[in-house]
Parts: sequence; C-alpha cells; structure tokens
Amino acid sequence: MDSIKARETVKVSSKGQVVIPSAFRKKMDISSGDQLVVTLTDDGQLVLEKLPSSLDWKELIAGIPVEQVDIDDKGHYDPKKSPNFNKWMHEE
Repeated sequence: MDSIKARETVKVSSKGQVVIPSAFRKKMDISSGDQLVVTLTDDGQLVLEKLPSSLDWKELIAGIPVEQVDIDDKGHYDPKKSPNFNKWMHEE
C-alpha cells in the first residue's frame, strides 16, 4: 500500500453510504455521477479508484493518429507511408 497522504474519519449511514470528504473529491476530480471502483485488499484495506469518464477517453484517443497503416505478416510497416503512426509508436 502507498504511504498515507491524507486521512479523515467518515461515518457509514444506515444504508451503507459514506461521504467522500470534499478535499478528496476536489483532489481526485470526482463529481456527481462519476463511477468508482471499490477494491478490498488482502490486508483488509478498502481502495477507491475513479474510472475514466467518456470525456477522459475522448481526450486520450484524440492523440492517436488516424491514417492507413499496412502491416505485413511479420508485423512490419513502412514508416514513410505512415509517418504519423511511426512517430506515435516511438513517443515516450
């Protein structure tokens, strides 16, 4: 488990609900309607992770080049015919 950066105490409601403190929501950019993954670790810790939104995915795939790439049966392509794809493949 990573080192603890912040900690607050919250209550569990009769319906099993908890409120994520405002400072944490702001730090993680969590808004109403966002989806979270809840994981129970082997050592009994609950971990909340924010799932990417459709906007996050749009921004992520916006940088993927769109061009025809011909890949042969050995997995090779011509970087001169697909310069954007080649540049993208070699980005760090």
